[in-house]
Amino acid sequence: MTVFPDDRAQAHTLEAFAAAILIVAGLTFALQATAVTPLSASTSNQHLENQQRAVANDLLETSAARGDLEAALLRWDPENESFTDGRSPSYFTGGGPPNAFGEGLNATFGERRIAFNVHVRHGPDGAAETTLVDMGSPSDNAVTATRTVVLTDDANLTAPGYEDTTLRALSNGSEPGEFYAADVGGGAVYDRLEVRIVVWQL
Repeated sequence: MTVFPDDRAQAHTLEAFAAAILIVAGLTFALQATAVTPLSASTSNQHLENQQRAVANDLLETSAARGDLEAALLRWDPENESFTDGRSPSYFTGGGPPNAFGEGLNATFGERRIAFNVHVRHGPDGAAETTLVDMGSPSDNAVTATRTVVLTDDANLTAPGYEDTTLRALSNGSEPGEFYAADVGGGAVYDRLEVRIVVWQL
């Protein structure tokens, strides 16, 4: 069979088109299989979030063991109903409170450009919530750590000027003002407070 030059050129053209189609199809498949969108969870981000959660849990555990966490929860001005000695707002916004727990928060997160909020749940079934620190709205990759602290009736406040005031005295009205959490524990227990830290990268 005689192959004319035009037939050979057409054959080469068809082979080139077929090869091009195969290459494009292969690249398309590869790109779809490995595409990373802004919403895709990367391994490094997940690792960072896990690390931040572990650090927050360690901070809560260490602070609770030293008594720093309880002292921070008791730093309450009962007459002005404020953590911030009567200033507005009643919670801290630029970092942790001026005590050992706050120093731990600032050293652990603030110095690494990690924002944090601290909320305290109290009352029956933790239905009520009071803010201790609010540094803004958490991002989508924020992580949370919690710790329960039991306060007793004879616990003293730690706010300046109220160090001799007990929760029992506030509860029965023998001292002026109110504590942010009500006496719902029964017996010697005043209440069980759940401290929740929310941290996120700035």
